[in-house]
Amino acid sequence: MSAPNSRDSLVEYALRRLGKPVIEINVDCKQVEDRLDEALEMWQEFHMDGTEKVYEPYQITAADITNKYITFDSDTYTNIIQVIPDSGGGGSGMFNLEYQLRLQDYTAFGAATFGNNITGYKMYHQHLSLLQEILIGKSPIRYSRHADKLYIDWDWETDAVEGQYIVVQAHKIIDPDSFTKVYNDIWLKDYMVELVREQWGQNLSKFAGIQLPGGVTLDGPSIKAEAQQNLERLRTELKEMYQEPVDFYMG
Repeated sequence: MSAPNSRDSLVEYALRRLGKPVIEINVDCKQVEDRLDEALEMWQEFHMDGTEKVYEPYQITAADITNKYITFDSDTYTNIIQVIPDSGGGGSGMFNLEYQLRLQDYTAFGAATFGNNITGYKMYHQHLSLLQEILIGKSPIRYSRHADKLYIDWDWETDAVEGQYIVVQAHKIIDPDSFTKVYNDIWLKDYMVELVREQWGQNLSKFAGIQLPGGVTLDGPSIKAEAQQNLERLRTELKEMYQEPVDFYMG
């Protein structure tokens, strides 16, 4: 059996798992497509392989400064982690702490101050980072996913400059049409099968107990109940085995 590598092949795989062509699966094509979208959405939202951590460069525009937010497509990114570099009210140009730090870097004071000791050099930088975090800090960010807006709580009139580049650290959705191995993910395949089974049972629910020629009895509620039980198991499995652990923050 060939591995699913497209939407159509995953649909056919799910229907074969349910009995096609030996058994007629009473689900409309559009219903199957809806269940596939639902399965992909669940996989991309919660599965550790559904997104990848990326660093995306972005150039500030005049419209961004006027709007006081940056537009980011929620169909591409599920979460914005941080913005780098972040002026955080620390000024720009020669008055920026990072600039002053690099200006007086190891080449200027290394041998005399640290005796060519890389440990002391590293500790010095950590100390400066701590001071910057305490005295200046980072500007908070807010990502409104449904509005496609990234808010950076800095002074847009002084800290943001048109043409300035920032780097956005984010979780980017894996596009299954570009990376077709997504369709062969073992959890996604099982989840897709159970969603279609649930839809099948829902479609047959009103025919419960009706006997067909040949002695076959339709039992939609049982099919639906079995699917819901399997779906609950798969969601628990997703949470316990395939979901990224929650980040811990220290205040």
